[in-house]
Order: sequence, then C-alpha cells, then structure tokens
Amino acid sequence: MMILADIITLWNNSWPAGLTMFALAVAFSIILLVADKKLKVAVDPKIESIYQALPRIDCGTCGYAGCSSYAKAVAADPTLLGKCSPGGAGASQKIAEILNLKISSGGALKRPVIHCHSTKDNKTYFGNYAGIQSCTSANAIANVQACKFGCLGFGDCKAACKFNAIQMVNGLSTIDYNKCTGCGACVKACPRGIIEMVPFTQNKIMTVACRSQETGKDTKAFCKVGCIGCKLCTKQTDAFTVNNNLAKLDYARYEPSEQFKTAMEKCPTGVIVYRGKE
Repeated sequence: MMILADIITLWNNSWPAGLTMFALAVAFSIILLVADKKLKVAVDPKIESIYQALPRIDCGTCGYAGCSSYAKAVAADPTLLGKCSPGGAGASQKIAEILNLKISSGGALKRPVIHCHSTKDNKTYFGNYAGIQSCTSANAIANVQACKFGCLGFGDCKAACKFNAIQMVNGLSTIDYNKCTGCGACVKACPRGIIEMVPFTQNKIMTVACRSQETGKDTKAFCKVGCIGCKLCTKQTDAFTVNNNLAKLDYARYEPSEQFKTAMEKCPTGVIVYRGKE
C-alpha cells in the first residue's frame, strides 16, 4: 500500500510538468511547419535542370562563380549559352533543349596549348634554384633560368588540373588531351602566361611552342628549341606572322595542308609542333 501511495503521489506531482512540455513541443512544431511553408524559397525547375546538365565542377571557365551561378545566368539570358568549355557541345545542346532553343554548330572548342617545347636538357641555367618548389615562387626570382619566357617545370598547372590531364615530363608540362576538358584552370595557374586557350578546329592542331621574345642570338644561347624569329615559316604561309622575334600562328586559318607541313619541317629549331589528341 505504501508503494502504491508513492506512485500516486509521484504522478500527481509530475503530470502538470509533462503536460506543459508536450504542449510546448506541439506549439514549436506548428511554428516550424508554418515557417517552412512561409519562408521556403521556390527553386525554378528550369534552373535546376540546367544545373544538372552542367558538369558541376565549379571551374569558373564560364566567367561565373560556379555552375549554379551560371545556370541562373543562362536561364535569364540565353545568349550566355556555350560558355561552359568542360561541358562542351553536349551540355550546350541539353541546355538549349531545356530553354526550347535551337543552336547552331558554334565555334570550335577551346583547349590549352603550352607555348614551350623545352625540356630540362634544352634549357640553360645560371644556377641551382633551391627555393619553394612552385612556379609562382620560382618566377619571383630573377634569372631563375636563362629563358625568362619558358616553362619553369614545377607543375603549378598540374596541381591546378582537376582531371589529371597534365604531367611533368623532364621539366616540361605536357597535356593529355584525352583527359583535358578545357576548363582553363591551368591557364590561370601559370605565372608566366605560357598556356593559352586556343580553338581546336581539328583534333590535332599546329602551334608555335615558344613565348620567347629574345633576339635569335640570345634565344640560341638560352634554349635549344626556342623561336629565333627567322621568318622561314612566314614564307610558306602568311597564316604565320613574326613580331618581336616570335612567330605566331593564326589558328582560324590553320588547316592540314602541305604549306603548313612544310613550314613545320623547315623550322630550324623545331618549335612548330602539333598539339592535341593522337
């Protein structure tokens, strides 16, 4: 009887507090439910579909902070279509279908080319660099290597590439175009600006793998494979021009032909090369 009396006493003392807690829980649940309904931000299904059509790697090549930002932008302004290099034509086509648009074939996709052809064996050094092993750090040191335009070889571009498309081969960045998406991260990472996004009108295109603007005499002294500004390539086709001792190719005019092939074969330093998928 004593035990039963204790239980009844405990119940009589505790049920008001329990009832109060239950009432508060119900009240807060209702408040949260109402807040969720009132404050919920509606997501445009069109924007979500565009986002899903993008590669969602937030590389910034399109000029926006990420794929989500670009999806909103292109939904609002369809003229921005085609700015996603990693997504390529496939992503553009999907987005066009979502926006009920018809798109033309568009221009050639851009891919990076490295304007240097010089490995460690071809370069001249004034000393041994023993600082931080990065291109950005090395580039801050004057005369870290004789050619101030060439690849420094510490692989900042390789580290920036999310797709493992860049390898360092004997001190020279080398792109695997089967893995490259054209996101442009390597271009931003190179402190010497020797990586350029160019339109690939063919799977494999021709380019001048040099950025040196030294005189021919100095280039020969600093690098075995640098452009010496001899202009032999310009005598084969005027798609090549030479300014500041450096040959440059007009990619819009490049097409596989005997003229271009001869220009490459006659280049005395072998600096005119093919880049792209083998």
